[in-house]
Amino acid sequence: MADTVTAQAYLARSIELATANVMNSGGPFGAVIVTADGQVFDGVNRVTATNDPTAHAEVTAIRRACTELGRFELSGATLYASCEPCPMCLASALWARVDRVVFAAGRHDAASVGFDDAAFYEYFENGQPEAVMPVHKLELDGPGAPSVLQPFTAWSALQTRIDY
Repeated sequence: MADTVTAQAYLARSIELATANVMNSGGPFGAVIVTADGQVFDGVNRVTATNDPTAHAEVTAIRRACTELGRFELSGATLYASCEPCPMCLASALWARVDRVVFAAGRHDAASVGFDDAAFYEYFENGQPEAVMPVHKLELDGPGAPSVLQPFTAWSALQTRIDY
């Protein structure tokens, strides 16, 4: 029961952050990262405040946690979000190696007030991503064209690389 109470407190914190952020020129989204050892990092949506479409609450919380911890992965962490994370935020959590995500409001709740991420979910869910945004591979050819594998070859040969 204690774990549920603690989880509810973190989720409530994400909602409080989201609500306060509305009055601070931000979007109505908040997030809290809790690391395996109990460290807590907040994030809020700053998309319109900073003109950064990637500044979603979950991403800002991940960025803050990683910066303050001095590492790029958050294994063992839980992400608490005031609203169901969009595909970008879910992908960010995956890249950060977050263990689990817990959210309060759903995507349809956000859509009811104009935050309709449905097109982004459909991109991955409907089996026809080309209908949302075309993504194509372009072959390079001709004299002087670099090999598409050149960056990977350089990475593989670099003795000082940091794998992730």
